[in-house]
Amino acid sequence: MAPTLPQFNPARLRSYVFRIPLFTRIILLLIILFWILEFQTAWDIAQWGALVPLEVNLGTMYRLNTYPLIHLGFLHALLNTVALAPLLERFEADHGTLLTAAMFVGPLSTLPAAAYLLIERGLLRGNTAVMGASVWVFVLLGAEGIKAFRANPYFAIGTSRIPTWTTPLLALVFVTALVPNTSFLGHLCSVGIGYIYGLGYLKILAPPEKILRWIEGKLNLLGRLPHYVSIDQKTYGRYGVLPTTNAPSVDDVNEGSYIGSTERLGP
Repeated sequence: MAPTLPQFNPARLRSYVFRIPLFTRIILLLIILFWILEFQTAWDIAQWGALVPLEVNLGTMYRLNTYPLIHLGFLHALLNTVALAPLLERFEADHGTLLTAAMFVGPLSTLPAAAYLLIERGLLRGNTAVMGASVWVFVLLGAEGIKAFRANPYFAIGTSRIPTWTTPLLALVFVTALVPNTSFLGHLCSVGIGYIYGLGYLKILAPPEKILRWIEGKLNLLGRLPHYVSIDQKTYGRYGVLPTTNAPSVDDVNEGSYIGSTERLGP
């Protein structure tokens, strides 16, 4: 019997889109919004929000947060969005919306940027502007690489045993080789921060769960915000659903680029 190709299922796509948690939705919408704004000529979005080493000062620190949201061209925005969505929604589903927002608005954006600026401006004396959501893609791949290594330290290719933590680096080499004008340095900084996060060394920068629970309860975020994911996964479930006598178990629920002047991060 001849093999058949998997068919596109609109119902499954709609189901997946409906399950995307709140912060991931906001990030994807912002990426789309900034891409749409590129069509107007009154305001140069890329020049305003890119991570340009010589343009970063006390008055332009916002660039440390805006550069992952801005892309040059439809294809760049599309590929980065497709790569980011499943990784980010999984992170948010596992950690909660508030913690995800705090980490991605904070250290998981600013630390890769700071590492890039330190090396590009401080050591290489360059001024290559970078932007794109692939910074988050490679941060998350780095963190997932550490998680995979702890569960399964090696995978085999023929007779060779390769540490699973190297898979983000293999992806980095693959993207650099196939995608023109990709910033190897920017991606390398992102993977490095992902490794550090995966090893637990950035936990000190995360808001205490006690404070996050207090904020959630005080503002009733779970009741007011659709697709909100509570920090208290054990109480509210992975997607912030209040438990009932017939509620499914956690296991059941779990089954249910920078682009710059000359280089870019991501496809």
